[in-house]
Amino acid sequence: MTKLKVHGTAPFEEGDLASLRGDCARMVPHWAAPERAASRPVPPSLIHGVSVPAASARLLDAMSEYGD
Repeated sequence: MTKLKVHGTAPFEEGDLASLRGDCARMVPHWAAPERAASRPVPPSLIHGVSVPAASARLLDAMSEYGD
């Protein structure tokens, strides 16, 4: 487990978006973005092992398409 170092305390009020954005801005230098990998579609023949319960399939089948 990694030991976290605390350099100070920052007041945080739950629901305070400005505090959350400030925390995120201070953490940006510590985050490394991965190199962008080109995503390719997976052929349907490689997709297997997915099962959907009948009740869920009926529920999804009864839903309208997005944007209706």
